[in-house]
Amino acid sequence: MVKLRLQRLGKKKLPFYRIVVSDARGKRDGKFIENIGSYDPGKHPHELKIKDTRVFHWLRNGAQPTDTVRSLLKREGIWLRWTLQRQKKKKDDAAVEAIMDRWKTSVAGRIEREKERRERRRTKKKQAAQSAAGQESAS
Repeated sequence: MVKLRLQRLGKKKLPFYRIVVSDARGKRDGKFIENIGSYDPGKHPHELKIKDTRVFHWLRNGAQPTDTVRSLLKREGIWLRWTLQRQKKKKDDAAVEAIMDRWKTSVAGRIEREKERRERRRTKKKQAAQSAAGQESAS
């Protein structure tokens, strides 16, 4: 069976991963058929580069992604596009693009809300630290 999986690279405690197509019986860091992307969890935000045309090619040919690779594909929207294209009998290309546009706007909104929430937490922490420092100096 052919799998889409992560291949670990990088130094100790500084991982960097390739997303590769390989035989399921092979070693994690052993031979692979094709390199289809990379994932760097050490950067903020995580850096993810995927050749989506090659991913679709291998999925059409029966390759199965591991759970981690599937979650990375979902994060990029590639898995959603794949499931919509598999149901192509029901949806045309324009409908698929409309759904993908809605998904991208919802993701952008979620990221914006997350940034705002982090900023509110930072200001609350600063205010709490300032009030604590003010109480100590008054005592």
